[in-house]
Amino acid sequence: MDEKKDEEKIEKKSVKIPSTVTVKKFAEILDLPVTTLIAELMKNGIMATINEEIDFDTAAIIAEDLEYTATEDLEIADDELITLEKVLDICSKEKDGDEKLEQRPPIVTILGHVDHGKTTLLDTIRKKSVAESESGGITQHISAYQTKKRGKLITFIDTPGHEAFAAMRERGVSIADIAVLVVAADDGVRPQTKEVIKYLKDKKIPTIVAINKIDKPNANSMRVKQELADLDIMIEEWGGSVMCNEISAKNNIGITDILESILLLAEVEDFQANTKRDGLAVVLESHKDPQKGPVATVVVKTGTLRVGQDVNVGKTYGRIRHIEDSRGHSIDKAPPSAPVTLFGLTDTANTNDIVQVANAKRSARLKSQEMATRLAGDKKQVKSINDNDDTPKINIIIKSDVQGSIEAIDQILGAIPQNKVAVNYVDTGVGNITESDVRLASSSDALIYGFNVDMSPVAKRMATDDEVTVSTYKVIYELVDDIKERLLAILPDEIERTDIGELEVLGVFFTEKGMMIIGGRVTKGKIVAKDVKIDVFRKDTQIGTGELTNLQHNKVDINEVKKGKECGITFTGETKIKVGDTLQLYTEILQPKEL
Repeated sequence: MDEKKDEEKIEKKSVKIPSTVTVKKFAEILDLPVTTLIAELMKNGIMATINEEIDFDTAAIIAEDLEYTATEDLEIADDELITLEKVLDICSKEKDGDEKLEQRPPIVTILGHVDHGKTTLLDTIRKKSVAESESGGITQHISAYQTKKRGKLITFIDTPGHEAFAAMRERGVSIADIAVLVVAADDGVRPQTKEVIKYLKDKKIPTIVAINKIDKPNANSMRVKQELADLDIMIEEWGGSVMCNEISAKNNIGITDILESILLLAEVEDFQANTKRDGLAVVLESHKDPQKGPVATVVVKTGTLRVGQDVNVGKTYGRIRHIEDSRGHSIDKAPPSAPVTLFGLTDTANTNDIVQVANAKRSARLKSQEMATRLAGDKKQVKSINDNDDTPKINIIIKSDVQGSIEAIDQILGAIPQNKVAVNYVDTGVGNITESDVRLASSSDALIYGFNVDMSPVAKRMATDDEVTVSTYKVIYELVDDIKERLLAILPDEIERTDIGELEVLGVFFTEKGMMIIGGRVTKGKIVAKDVKIDVFRKDTQIGTGELTNLQHNKVDINEVKKGKECGITFTGETKIKVGDTLQLYTEILQPKEL
């Protein structure tokens, strides 16, 4: 009996099924009539029509029931435009496939609160200062490079450290294999550090702790370790599993230990990739070089990219004319984990776009056009953070040196509640401010903002002639603060009304145009003498409004009259008040404007 079962297993046909597949395509893979497959799906409680998609796990169960052995097809169809999530999924499943894999360098990101020494640590490792050249002390851009330790390569992705760049940090973490969490020994765990820790734990990313600035007089490593333990980051020294190194990035203390820890963790995690397949890379940054055209910094996740390959990258495409490694040296191919610069695209790519090889240039162009069409609907939404026509808006055009900066600006502005005022993106782009930007701003009544870009003399003259406001900045927060101030300026005033009392009119003592002196009794609340407005009611109908300009009791000026007391008031307004009318008195306070 056991031998018969073994024979049945051997006889099962093996099929490859994509991560998602339509019922029709699934039937073709199994070489079965669609009706037979739909019937089998129904047996399993799955109601799916011929054009609906099912996932691999479901398909594998059905295939097993139909005497097939299913494996997931990690190849990419010619017409498939894949996402970062798909690439990461492919990478995670490569180990289970049949292809022979090779060791690849770990991809590492260094995270930490602003000023805790993240960039200094990277600079010490690559011996190239970046922190001093960045405006405002913030690493504004993202970059990547490789270093070698014991003959083994390590890839570092540099993500911005300021709290404004949460989304860009997450991008770096999602691409990375290992995270180094930098915490300053003299400052401890900060709110941003907690945010990073939560993300690392949610994504289950292998982490190494680097306690920096241990040579400072007020350094307290034990306090940092305790704060980390309180957040469930238990270091090996305290019986946990997280490696911890005490360092001084500035004075090159403990740097070798950090690199050794990375290599040790990489050996444990055993990072591998398929070098034989066409490369799949993730765009880290993109800009337009005046001489070389569109340039994209990418990190290869799996496969190999080669000079001469046709590729599509999000909404753009091209042929790889030239590849440079992180040191600027020309290379013919880029293997897994390599951070490289690509030349030859027709336009700047967006961060997180996937570089995928096309079978032919025409295919690349058609696929990129398809993606551009798909993105057209999204672009319409991105143009305005709030599409409500009644909401006051400011129209802006943003030009930046790199795409990542535009993303950072968009992220900060996107955090502003858009129910009262909104930002309307007329256009965004990489490169200097040009005459066409000014013409567009003039026709759309938009403000132009430039970040780390210049403006041509002709464009400056046009802006002056057309009265177009152009503002350029070197620090993102200064640019954002300018936009926030303009949003505050158009924010509608909010006035808070507080009802304070009611007065029954008992007599009218004096009347002239725009003013009356009235006597009455306070029937509700109280009456005060300062900054009081009045609604006049005759029976249940409001007949007018005015202001209280004087309050008296027994012909003496006073500040307040309570319920049940009589008083005289001077009413300023056009309404003619009669005995028996009711005056509702209230104050109004102009609320401070807040976004």
